[in-house]
Amino acid sequence: MSQMKVAPEIKSAPINQAFEDFMSSFEAFKEANDRRLGEIESKMGEDAVTREKVDRINRAMDAQSRLIDEMQLKKARPSLGRSNALAASEHKAAFENYIRRGDEQGLRALEAKAISTTESDGGYLVPDETDTEIGRRLTAVSPIRQLATVRQVSGAVLKKPFIASGFTAGWVGEIADRDQTATPDISELSFPTMELYAMPAASASLLDDAAVDVESWIASEIDIAFAEQESAAFINGNTATMPKGFLSYTNVADSAWEWGKIGYVATGADGAFKAADPSDTLIETIYSLKAAHRQNAHFVMNRKTQGMIRKFKDDDGNYLWQPPAGLGQSASLMGFPVTEAEDMPDIATDETAIAFGDFAAGYLVVDRTGVRVLRDPYSAKPYVLFYTTKRVGGGVQNFEAIKLIKFGEA
Repeated sequence: MSQMKVAPEIKSAPINQAFEDFMSSFEAFKEANDRRLGEIESKMGEDAVTREKVDRINRAMDAQSRLIDEMQLKKARPSLGRSNALAASEHKAAFENYIRRGDEQGLRALEAKAISTTESDGGYLVPDETDTEIGRRLTAVSPIRQLATVRQVSGAVLKKPFIASGFTAGWVGEIADRDQTATPDISELSFPTMELYAMPAASASLLDDAAVDVESWIASEIDIAFAEQESAAFINGNTATMPKGFLSYTNVADSAWEWGKIGYVATGADGAFKAADPSDTLIETIYSLKAAHRQNAHFVMNRKTQGMIRKFKDDDGNYLWQPPAGLGQSASLMGFPVTEAEDMPDIATDETAIAFGDFAAGYLVVDRTGVRVLRDPYSAKPYVLFYTTKRVGGGVQNFEAIKLIKFGEA
């Protein structure tokens, strides 16, 4: 049996070696889990040593997967683009003067040229290079943003018309009367943008250091903070100050589904999968989604839930969960990609710990263009604070396109 390599042994390894170690661990996991299942069948109970070995390898796979994600993220962070356009160069120079020395004259002059003003709470737009970099990094680390449709708006609210049911039609004889068919009602969904902020602090020596790329520093300081807040809100957001998460909508048994609510499939067991044929719930959930949405569907769950599902097999003894086919690709479950979102709840009584759907059709992320920075050299002397804001909204735009798995009896 091949020896598992745990996370500490591969911290300094290149990403390809880390992926190979992950695949080796998966083979070790399958071998140990097959032994565990054989013990259950032969002795009507699993050996504690074998069970612990399976769990240990499972945890190591999680650690290796997390390491690969971190390495890919670092690799995906390109240096800031440089524009040769005179306006962009002027904006960059003026912004750097503002960040380093608090000199607002250059930015005020540029905004006067553009016939624009600062927002009521102050602050200046960051140059396009930094704004683009923040957006790119957010996409890289915010899993729901990766899957959802993203729209940029210049105002505070995006209003989206929708028709819950389309036109009606019917068969008719050649000379029979033609009655007027029903006209669909057009309604409107509203997606307001909410303020997301970060406030990194810098010392005077850092700002005086000409070798420091201040724009890159701001982007690197706030990208993870913004992404963590976004990820949590897109899933669980339930207040008026944040985007509305898809788990915050009213959910009902899929048999009673109606527009405006999210349908779920219950596992039939309290806080668990059914002991017998647990994969039946996954199959039922997959086919609760319309065929058009299944083509682009993903499973969304946290790492702990994914670790439990790794043990499931079909009737032919094949594992339902399969590792990524290559670097940068997703693991799959019953042929559908799996997206890890750590803000999804753990499996527990009546929790909706797994989502399945076409999130590009089902969830909308709204970005108000522009990221603003307000320099504050007074509140935390001797440090300079940079109050950085962007406005983001989100919510479900198609209630047919997302289904949940509820870990309860009904």
